[in-house]
Amino acid sequence: MNIPSYHTFEYVHNEGGIEMLIKPPMLKKGDIVGVIAPASPPNQENLQRGIVYLESLGVRVKMGKNVYKEYGYLAGSDDERLEDLHAMFADCEVRAIVSAGGGYGTGRIASRIDYNLIRNNPKIFWGYSDLTFLHTAIRQCSQLVTFHGPMLASDIGKSDFQEVSSRFFQQLFHANDFTYDESISPIETPIEGSVTGELVGGNLSLLVTTLGTPFEIDTRGKILFIEDVNEEPRNIDRMLNHLYMAGKLTNISGLVVGDFHNCVPGNRVQSLTLEEVLQYYIALINKPTLKGLKMGHCSPHVGVPLGTFAKLCTKHKQLIVESGVCAY
Repeated sequence: MNIPSYHTFEYVHNEGGIEMLIKPPMLKKGDIVGVIAPASPPNQENLQRGIVYLESLGVRVKMGKNVYKEYGYLAGSDDERLEDLHAMFADCEVRAIVSAGGGYGTGRIASRIDYNLIRNNPKIFWGYSDLTFLHTAIRQCSQLVTFHGPMLASDIGKSDFQEVSSRFFQQLFHANDFTYDESISPIETPIEGSVTGELVGGNLSLLVTTLGTPFEIDTRGKILFIEDVNEEPRNIDRMLNHLYMAGKLTNISGLVVGDFHNCVPGNRVQSLTLEEVLQYYIALINKPTLKGLKMGHCSPHVGVPLGTFAKLCTKHKQLIVESGVCAY
């Protein structure tokens, strides 16, 4: 797209508004990457293999003080998980923060985060799933571009972590735009068209939980990306209907449907299929749509920046995404 990367840049969305967003500096060999667990306790064996992967990229790893804590289904108390998040953003030697895993818990700390600290210390923040809540909150409260991508224990440390996933992790080391096309996976185009906009979104379940909170996702004029895992079609229907009634699907410029892994009917005698549910809302929204992208709880898992400019083109079956980092 030949769009220059700036540390701070203006984004003019299709509704006519102007937003100021911040790109973090890109990673270099020898930089320090911080690891935190802001949600549930990560699988420790997978986490260690994920750390080895990071080190193989030529970066040094710094573990959060509370990464190995457990508090029921949480990786430590709210205070401990918040402490690690703040400490990594405050540490001037840390250039990127990568999550060990997801699960549940980031929404519990969102209202206590020091967003001015993040705004004044912009750095790469990488994760997905439950971290969707933090992606939305940080972008809207700190104006920082963040990254939706595979995590250390949840993905990178597993035996099925693929080369494609690893290749897109490399986006943190250079300020180049990239294109998702059918060289990665087959793409469907249920609604034709070409649109541009800020790429936002993530896990559908977490996007819905932002509604009615101070961190309610802003979708005006944006390209919305959605994905989910282990939800019956009825639940996907309920969540999409909730977003639709809240006006979050009617004002988007385009839709990117990522992976909906294992979203199949349970033991119910009758059920709509996932495809029937998705097609109903895609037709109802009637905005240019790309479907079938390997983004979400899947392997391979293509990481993408959230908050940067993107172009969705159904004719060429492409999603062109501006780099999420700056070159200094």
